[in-house]
Amino acid sequence: MSEREHGSKPGVGGLATTGAEYVDRRERLRRLALETVDLSKDPYFFRNHIGLYECKLCLTLHLNEGSYLAHTQGKKHQTNLKKRAYMQAKDSNQGIVPKNKPKQKQKNIPKMGTPGYQVIKQIEPVTNQYSLLFQIEYPQIEKATKPYYRFMSPFEQKVETPDKKFQYLLFGAIRYETIAFKIPNIPIDRREGRLASFWDSDKKMYTLQAFFLNSLPQNNDQHLEFKNEEISNSITNERKRKLD
Repeated sequence: MSEREHGSKPGVGGLATTGAEYVDRRERLRRLALETVDLSKDPYFFRNHIGLYECKLCLTLHLNEGSYLAHTQGKKHQTNLKKRAYMQAKDSNQGIVPKNKPKQKQKNIPKMGTPGYQVIKQIEPVTNQYSLLFQIEYPQIEKATKPYYRFMSPFEQKVETPDKKFQYLLFGAIRYETIAFKIPNIPIDRREGRLASFWDSDKKMYTLQAFFLNSLPQNNDQHLEFKNEEISNSITNERKRKLD
């Protein structure tokens, strides 16, 4: 279709194409921006060491100020501005706590006190290994839970003066006070069958048998002591959760 057939009048030139309209629009926006925008106050405008202009928001390069200003009026730059404003507003609201937000009440779980226990000293005749058999009773333990144990270094507890000759074996369960036994600081035999625990959910009894790697001298029987629950205060709640 010719320009006359499309509706253009003689002497006024042909109709502008879509590309020409886009170029003309960008040029008009560039001229308008040069007259109204102060680039020194634009936080994203930057002139690099080779004389080109950069947009630090969109990471684009421009040959002159007019090209940069035309870019700031485009869709990409405007979209990135909205994204940046949204992220800044989101970050600023994270530290705000509503004034009327009700405080959550901490649940006070009643304690059942110190569990009953029995300790049996044994010596295996074949290997001459010294072992300890612990039987801890938890008659009112919560359902779907079971006791736990852990060994504690003498330097972890805050009740007694640390003595490297001894270590502590702790037993704990939900709603019960944690109890600790002071035992010789001799390496534990952790091979299969040498350090074993069993929870009898019917009798509510937790059993642990621990063998020492080395045999003990005869006068070492006196070094098995029961320590009160103060030793357990040095165990943090986080450590307790790890043992569950």
